[in-house]
Amino acid sequence: MTEAEKKIGYEFKDPELLKIALTHSSYANENHTRDNERLEFLGDSVLSIIISDYIFKRMQDVDEGDLTKFRATLVCEQSLASVSEKIHLNELVFLGRGEERTGGRKRPSIISDAFEAVLAAIYLDSGIETAKKWLLGLMKDRIEKVLAGEYYSDYKTTLQEIVQRNGKGAVSYSTISEVGKEHNKQFTVQVIINGEPKNKGVGHSKKEAEQAAAKAALTELRNAKKV
Repeated sequence: MTEAEKKIGYEFKDPELLKIALTHSSYANENHTRDNERLEFLGDSVLSIIISDYIFKRMQDVDEGDLTKFRATLVCEQSLASVSEKIHLNELVFLGRGEERTGGRKRPSIISDAFEAVLAAIYLDSGIETAKKWLLGLMKDRIEKVLAGEYYSDYKTTLQEIVQRNGKGAVSYSTISEVGKEHNKQFTVQVIINGEPKNKGVGHSKKEAEQAAAKAALTELRNAKKV
């Protein structure tokens, strides 16, 4: 068993799957190899079905709306990046030189995508039941805390709930700018509340920038004692 497999807690029958799962596009571009984006795509769905199945069975009397909120809290970038710390995933990802220099190992977007890719790799290597056992082994404590209300939802979901509760209309996001090379892009996104442009957020993915904008809007609302 390799050191990476020991940290992850799973021994692969096909080690190549793990190598691909840990390869960020910045590294792949520099070394002409495969990146983990296809696996991340699959892992997103595997993650969703396992979490959905668990909370559906666990929370028998909860309606669809609350189940959706629980799932959103559990599968957001911040949640997955936090869980990834248990297996030191940030130490295992292959990054390009530029991404390494600019702090890629600390970016929730990169680490959460790698987590989903590893989950997909385990699914392909051994099937859904093994993937489920691995995922719940890492996330069950967090899931139970979320279901008990100990974690708030991601910033976007929280902002949406507050805006709707206060009768202020809809929340949307607009990408203001997208700069930088493919492996090191920076997005600026503005949150729009009831048609009025509000706070901006910056991140290395649109999701990350949207979360930052939502967080800034929440901070402003709370400082104004509107919530």
